[in-house]
Amino acid sequence: MSDTPTIFAIIAEELARIAADKGETLPSLTPDSLFLGGDLPIDSLDLATLLVLLEQRTGQDPFRDGLRQFTTVGELAALYRETV
Repeated sequence: MSDTPTIFAIIAEELARIAADKGETLPSLTPDSLFLGGDLPIDSLDLATLLVLLEQRTGQDPFRDGLRQFTTVGELAALYRETV
């Protein structure tokens, strides 16, 4: 088994860091956790920050050819898995 974190784990780590920087606690994440309008203590600027951090950590940019729709953590993780 590899020690490489999954994209879901990387998203969770970065979201926890973003929330902590705001003095918030990140609730438990599931693939169905909504980025905006749900229980996550983030706004659209935080989401943009997350995408930049994910590109830096993974070297992948699933949005290179344009915006792709996603609303949940699982959908975002799937976009990154598709670019591998």
